[in-house]
Amino acid sequence: MTSPSSSLRAAALVLRAVLGGVFIYAAWTKLRTPWEIFAIGIDSYQILPLWAVRLVAHTLPWFELAVGILLIVGLWLRGAAVATTVLLGVFFGLMVRAYAMGQQINCGCFGPGELISWKTLLRDGSLLAASVALTWMAFTRRRPAV
Repeated sequence: MTSPSSSLRAAALVLRAVLGGVFIYAAWTKLRTPWEIFAIGIDSYQILPLWAVRLVAHTLPWFELAVGILLIVGLWLRGAAVATTVLLGVFFGLMVRAYAMGQQINCGCFGPGELISWKTLLRDGSLLAASVALTWMAFTRRRPAV
């Protein structure tokens, strides 16, 4: 019989692997194409000035890659989990806004070519829920004594 704490550790490990893999894949899809293509996707949300669009297009994929690696490796788990939840919360909020406004735009999640739909909202909403659960687990587990 497994204890509740070992079950939580196992669930956290699965969530770390899934979310870390998603973030690494998302970063890879953006980094393998010219940054201008990602910038066009960011600009289609019509919320940032051009200088900020450029900054986000250059830095966000690298940040996603770093967060994904931290999740998988398990380093700085609390910070990585919070960063994941904040990023997914922002992404999801922007996607819901665009969908509600009837914008037919690329979500930008995994490179170009994926229009925002109920399917992308369901997927990203599920990732956000998983991230919230992981963040909760990261803050409720006991830290090992040194």
